[in-house]
Amino acid sequence: MEQKLNAWQPYALGLLRIVLGLVMLNFGLAKIFHFHAGVFMPPTGSMPWFAALIELILGAALLIGLQTRLVAFVLSGEMAFAYFIAHFPKSFFPTENNGALAVSLCFAFLYLVTAGGGAFALTRK
Repeated sequence: MEQKLNAWQPYALGLLRIVLGLVMLNFGLAKIFHFHAGVFMPPTGSMPWFAALIELILGAALLIGLQTRLVAFVLSGEMAFAYFIAHFPKSFFPTENNGALAVSLCFAFLYLVTAGGGAFALTRK
């Protein structure tokens, strides 16, 4: 059973990368182009706007698997900054400061730094 599951590992990793890329691309599209925008639309040129630009560009790169390890490293750092700038000052605990998504994404991206892009990646290593 374990051998059969191991054979599917690159595909599961590729799917994880694609889904995380879509999530980040969605955040960037919402904040920059107001496409499917939520309640938070940062002013053009502000720090959150530049973070959204990173999410837009690197989310697309992650989606196609372009330099996955480098892209994931930058996105992991961005999510860590997001947590410590926006959530941590409210409380240490993610359940109280609404930072669970930022923490989860930070460590999911950190995993991609070590694991690579998996199947379907444009640049595989």
